[in-house]
Amino acid sequence: MKLDETQREERRVKALVSEIREDFAARQAARRSLERGWQLNINFVNGNQYCDISPAGDLEEEDPAFYWQARRVFNHIAPTIDTRLARLSKVRPTLGVRAFSDSEADVKTARLCSNILKSVKNRIDLDRVISEATLWSETCGTAFYKVVWNYDDGMVIGTDETGRVLREGDANVIALSPFEIYPDRLTAGSMSEVKSIIHAKALPVSEIGEKFGVSLPGRRIDDFSLAPYSSAGGWKRPADGCDAPVLEDHEILIERYTRPDGTNPEGRLEIVAGDRLLYEGALPYRNGDRGERALPFIRQTSIPLPGAFFGTSVVDRMIPLQRAYNAVRNRKHEFLNRLSMGVIAVEDGSVDADELAEEGLYPGKVLVYRQGSPTPSFLDCGKLPSEFAEEEERISNEFILVSGMSEISRNSANPTHVTSAVGLQLLIDQDTNRMKMSVESVDRAVKEAGKQILHLYKQFASAKRVLRMTGTGGHTELFYFDASDISADDVQFDTEYDRTPEQLREEMLNLLNLGLLKDENGKLSDDTRNKLLEALGYGSFENARDISRLHVKKAERENVLLAQRDVEAATYDDHELHVTEHTRALLSGGEDTEATRERIMRHLESHRRLMGGTYARGEH
Repeated sequence: MKLDETQREERRVKALVSEIREDFAARQAARRSLERGWQLNINFVNGNQYCDISPAGDLEEEDPAFYWQARRVFNHIAPTIDTRLARLSKVRPTLGVRAFSDSEADVKTARLCSNILKSVKNRIDLDRVISEATLWSETCGTAFYKVVWNYDDGMVIGTDETGRVLREGDANVIALSPFEIYPDRLTAGSMSEVKSIIHAKALPVSEIGEKFGVSLPGRRIDDFSLAPYSSAGGWKRPADGCDAPVLEDHEILIERYTRPDGTNPEGRLEIVAGDRLLYEGALPYRNGDRGERALPFIRQTSIPLPGAFFGTSVVDRMIPLQRAYNAVRNRKHEFLNRLSMGVIAVEDGSVDADELAEEGLYPGKVLVYRQGSPTPSFLDCGKLPSEFAEEEERISNEFILVSGMSEISRNSANPTHVTSAVGLQLLIDQDTNRMKMSVESVDRAVKEAGKQILHLYKQFASAKRVLRMTGTGGHTELFYFDASDISADDVQFDTEYDRTPEQLREEMLNLLNLGLLKDENGKLSDDTRNKLLEALGYGSFENARDISRLHVKKAERENVLLAQRDVEAATYDDHELHVTEHTRALLSGGEDTEATRERIMRHLESHRRLMGGTYARGEH
């Protein structure tokens, strides 16, 4: 009986592996034309612009019509992508969490979540991850983020029975190329419409063995198409200039993620490599809304397409223009070569044609021709037609129209001759507005990544963890928290765009000149002046000459301590500033216990006594 159960289980696993591999092959075939388009885009960005997709669907290098034809590349696509990436890096969002209310509990939760995101961002270098994903989306049209929990990261908490070091784990965000993602529907308009996704990648068999404890033979695999490479058959190897990398001793790791449904309420994750089933179980992460299990992938597009899962990019639109531009410039250079070197007409047999073709007519050459034959002469090639210059200028203008990058952004030129600073800024803002779809896609992707990071912390940070974070009043604190302190669903994400110091300084000075920072008496308060100087980079100078901000920080720290015990006012306190901060804590409505409110009231009474009875209990 036990043998029969083992055989049935082996047959079931074998059938499951076969079904997953067939599903992967079907998804590969369905989007093969898209992959060839992405490879074509990469070649054009890299400067290999004499390749195309053949009728058979292979990426092949184009042969010149004549051996003497010039095939130089005048790459306008690469600088356009560089400009777009530089512009997108300036409007990159930084995650922050806003509290739902002014209550102390909501403020504390928002501050904790903000510092968790800030800690993860610095630890994994999220800016680099976003830059890598944005490069893929701007080149191929689509990129993905994978938010996972890395068990080999974080602080060491001990060792297991084998002596292996155990860590507390931490969240990680990985940028993925579109070559690695295979959805079940290419017509899905968003990630929410996808029921299952296959994440496939070629990995060294040694790495697979280290992770899953299996031994696989390994194969030669094409890195882009993830097809077994064979010089004699299989898929056709393209020309050398368009060739994709071939990996040795690798195997395809297939991870199929399926959303929860009636059959599998917690979803499914199946991992296959070669003919081995490496993992089978529920989706590992509760990263969806309200703690539901969901797919750990986030999509980012450059230009979305209706009814398509994968987006497009400006490279797709610029390729026809780039081909035309290369052709015009090369034909122009060929014509100039004819004008400079000339085309010689000779009678057959009158000169040594081989010698003339090899050496040409260099200065001082003695040309010997047969007596009685016509004198060899240069043919009149005419002048360079004006159509060359007109066509070149027309295509250059179309580059600006298609790419959305004007000359002022791409090469710092000012063809409009606008001289005012406001006018120039408006021209730059127009380029930014043309990239609005790309900017919004990055914004949504980073927001979703922040939500999934908090969900993972809420799921896996079960034990007490320590986090070095910015505390109340700007001081650094060591904060202990666990999953119960994180509210991944009851927070509002607020994305702010990084501004340059020059932009921030200009905004501050404009607000100051408009008088918006002054009080009802037309004066700057000490607190406003401190914040203004700090924003302008002179915070430490102001703190050295004015101690009012230090009093405010001390009062804020006392508010935290008053939640646990009584605190007496000090004789050296600035009682007016302290009373204001303590009263703000009372009016915020965040004191959830009567004992805390009573302690604050007693603390205010101690300030009143030190002030000689000037302030009564009900005045503030």
